[in-house]
Amino acid sequence: MNNDTKRIVLGIEYDGSQFFGWQWQTGKRTVQSVLEHALSNVANHSISVICAGRTDSGVHALEQVVHFDTSVQRDLHAWVMGGNRYLPADVRIIWAKPALGDFHARTSAIARFYRYRILNRPMTSALLRDQATGCAVPLDEQKMHLAGQALCGTHDFSSFRAQGCQSKSPQRRLYFLKVYREQQQVIIEVCANAFLHHMVRNIAGVLMEIGVGKQPIEWTRALLDIKDRSQGGVTASPKGLHLAAVYYPERYGIEKHPIFNQLPSDAKRFD
Repeated sequence: MNNDTKRIVLGIEYDGSQFFGWQWQTGKRTVQSVLEHALSNVANHSISVICAGRTDSGVHALEQVVHFDTSVQRDLHAWVMGGNRYLPADVRIIWAKPALGDFHARTSAIARFYRYRILNRPMTSALLRDQATGCAVPLDEQKMHLAGQALCGTHDFSSFRAQGCQSKSPQRRLYFLKVYREQQQVIIEVCANAFLHHMVRNIAGVLMEIGVGKQPIEWTRALLDIKDRSQGGVTASPKGLHLAAVYYPERYGIEKHPIFNQLPSDAKRFD
């Protein structure tokens, strides 16, 4: 960046049900394309944004983090209110901050936190039809939680990545995984340094198979050892998946979600 260029950081929420994912695609409605269009209208010049983590078609975000560079002078309120003026109703800018230091929305992130919602009842929902995955068979959330603990730590997650995943390495560090029930919903919460393509949805699919009794608790450990995606079961629907928060070192001034207080101390060594 030159001396006249400023980097702005935004927090974005969106309902992904009517989008073909985050990333710009010719002729398709994506979150990146509508956001860049809105910000370009505010800036009166073309804006390109970079996000903390790309989401797939149908996946939602409670707080996606993005940055962009611009040479125009606008106050932070203008980026939020002006941007929202040009955005469709299923995307909203919820905050804006000036970037500090060498901040980069993707490479500066230490951890990503996802939440997966399962509506566990016989009837589907009129209100949650695009926000939660349905499962009519009773789930044993305690078995799902126990099975998920085998995934915590640094592992080769080849059995949990999409076959078309382009990541150079299948190794990721999973900081914690929790499964619990809220009345008729079973919630999976998972946090890692980064995720492979479809990794969370594949984890959810495996845990649901265990939760309905089709597989034993030990299946997660066995899949890690096999390192073969073809043995890993069904990829869960994108409907229940939400990018909930991204964690950055304290020096960047991005407010930390309370869930990140659970990170091990060595995970925050860059703070």
